[in-house]
Amino acid sequence: MAENVVQCDDEFLCSMKTMLWGNNVKEEVFRRWAQGFYFSPEEPTALIQAEGGPCAVIAPVQAFILKQLLTEADISVWKNISLDRCYQLLVQASIEILKQASGQNVPKFSVVYIDCNVSSKESDKNRKSEKTSEMDTEGDAGSVQSKEKEMAQGVVKGANKDCTSMTIDSFHTQLRLFTANSIEQLEEFLSDRLEILKDQYGVLLLLYSVIATKGINEIRLEMSDPLESMIDSTYGYGSQSLINLMLTGRAVSYVWDHDQNIGDLKLRGIDKQNAVGFLALLEHLRYCEVGSFLKSPSHPVWVLGSETHLTVLFSTERRLVSPETPAEQAKRVFRKCDPEGNNFIPANLLQDVLSELGLVADAEYVDIMRKKLDSENLGIILRSSFMDEFFPEETRSCPDTFPLYHYNGLRRSNYENKVMYRKGQAVLLECTIKGILESNPMLTVLQTKWPRIEIQWDIGRNPSLN
Repeated sequence: MAENVVQCDDEFLCSMKTMLWGNNVKEEVFRRWAQGFYFSPEEPTALIQAEGGPCAVIAPVQAFILKQLLTEADISVWKNISLDRCYQLLVQASIEILKQASGQNVPKFSVVYIDCNVSSKESDKNRKSEKTSEMDTEGDAGSVQSKEKEMAQGVVKGANKDCTSMTIDSFHTQLRLFTANSIEQLEEFLSDRLEILKDQYGVLLLLYSVIATKGINEIRLEMSDPLESMIDSTYGYGSQSLINLMLTGRAVSYVWDHDQNIGDLKLRGIDKQNAVGFLALLEHLRYCEVGSFLKSPSHPVWVLGSETHLTVLFSTERRLVSPETPAEQAKRVFRKCDPEGNNFIPANLLQDVLSELGLVADAEYVDIMRKKLDSENLGIILRSSFMDEFFPEETRSCPDTFPLYHYNGLRRSNYENKVMYRKGQAVLLECTIKGILESNPMLTVLQTKWPRIEIQWDIGRNPSLN
């Protein structure tokens, strides 16, 4: 391993620090991000978020943990999953996020970790010895819960004491870089050194690893404003570029499908269907537009964005993420030519839309259809007229009833302060719900995906998005 480890050079650290934190970093904001990954005693596979801010990393990691769980085990057995298995899931989620960031045919990964003048081997030895001792003397689920409660309070036995309570400057001087040239090598490194993720700076170290793997210059090219810090210097929340980087591997600033040209500006969006999705509360006010690549991911897991926090929604109903229908594809392609969301396109773009959809697009046919769809010669094609002509009968694959589960990593935002998955039973009504209830943000954000949805939660009230 030695030849793959280097000390982070000053230029790299300066660029990383500025891009993430800006020029003036508040120690209070840095401390809120200084936490490791640990799991809830009441919900073994649910991560706990100690303070506001790092949900931009924790929620995407939780989403990828849930994605893995949904493909492996029935939800009825999740409560009995061992702590060791939970950390294996954490490693797998981290690898998947790093793999997306790598984006190379020949993968190369960079893991940022801390050198705290205490050897990793000795730390691992202490941890294994301590864990064996605990299991031998107690041997029940209570010992695991006790361990997790200690971690939740920031008391991690065997942790490198030199690594606690560092300032942001001293933190950066301790960073080291390990390069892995294969997923197998990356998995071995993370599995053997779980303290990288578990100890006090685990969340930041994963984020730094994603950035180092992706490359600072590449990230700046994808951001709409490369001078804007990815972590707000005042409140500590992550930018949309940071969220997209963790979710998709691309640090673009928008969540619509494809890139859009507004005037002379090229605004970069999501380029393909993602493994896990994203829904935004503010979409109903048209402050943002979430495209079908994130609304309809390949797995029934969505990160939910409120004004101040990120949580996760998921379902065991696979039909919620059935493949894109021809009609859905047509709407997406049509929308690509309608960047302002006017529900019409210039008539001269009809040939482009037909061609991208694989429909007949020769000039003579297009001219006939243009005259038919724009009979009043207004120079525009309405989306409704286009869909009625080419996709008149849209079959709906989504079931009328399905279960939904919600995760919020903040204890204070959970019922009885216990971080647990909350179950809801969703129903799609016959008519679309048009009213927006400011008092029901959960229903509002779900309506951006399912306009006709109504849902009842097992706790008798809506789970908190904040």
